Amino acid sequence: MEARAIARYVRVTPRKVDQVLQMIRGKRVDIATEILDFSPKHVAKVIGKVMKSAVANAVAMEGKINVEHMRVKEAVAQAGPTLKRFLPRAQGRATPILKRTSHILIIVEGDAVETAAPARRPRGGAPGSAGPKARSVVAPEPKAAAPSKPARGAAAGAGGAAAGKKKTPKSSKSRGSKSKGA
Repeated sequence: MEARAIARYVRVTPRKVDQVLQMIRGKRVDIATEILDFSPKHVAKVIGKVMKSAVANAVAMEGKINVEHMRVKEAVAQAGPTLKRFLPRAQGRATPILKRTSHILIIVEGDAVETAAPARRPRGGAPGSAGPKARSVVAPEPKAAAPSKPARGAAAGAGGAAAGKKKTPKSSKSRGSKSKGA
């Protein structure tokens, strides 16, 4: 049984991706995950996500799969589109910059586990069962009144500096300006 996952347009060069993929080709999935977790390359995190997706795809297709028996069958980094940029240089010249992207393909394979499915309990519709819908309801206790905070400003009573003052609007004349009419 095979399952695959692809990450497209990853902004890392295919050569750098392939350096990490060489470490996990042919390895068991759990060992490959450990290798990727401890790899210093930043693309290892992206490859780990792709591999987890491939394992999840295998579980979705087959159902019950023992992940310990799965292995990385194929891991390929293909070239994606290249972003072309230019860097201005001296005397009116321009140097091209190629920002490469890659497509990461991982194929995992393993055998499905042949075990009987465990018996599932009924979903809360049966009378007398303690399913998720049969819950006891407890009335909340009334809360004691919390002491309120004193109000700010003049209504505070034994107020501070702003207790007795009342703000007045500023006059329409600005400082230092001369009136033209006089």
